[in-house]
Amino acid sequence: MTIEIKRNAEEFTIKLVGRLDTTTAPALDKTINEDIADAKKLVLDIKELEYISSAGLRVLLGAQKKMQKIGSMKVINVREEVMEVFEMTGFADILVIE
Repeated sequence: MTIEIKRNAEEFTIKLVGRLDTTTAPALDKTINEDIADAKKLVLDIKELEYISSAGLRVLLGAQKKMQKIGSMKVINVREEVMEVFEMTGFADILVIE
């Protein structure tokens, strides 16, 4: 998986490409909790995310909880395969998805 970060003042957009699984989830967690710790708005662009595992869902849940306290988070460009996972796990009701 590759992680691309774009910053516009206090808004960060993270573009994920590939697979978010047990191998790659720690890198995203580090990015969210260390590399963009001063973010007030977080946008996750997952148009090119092919797969998400429970480890990836855990990172998204942690990011959502963190951002609720200090700002906002939304997920954009969700592929059908990933949306099915969000719907089956209830994440479609937890995350702001556009």
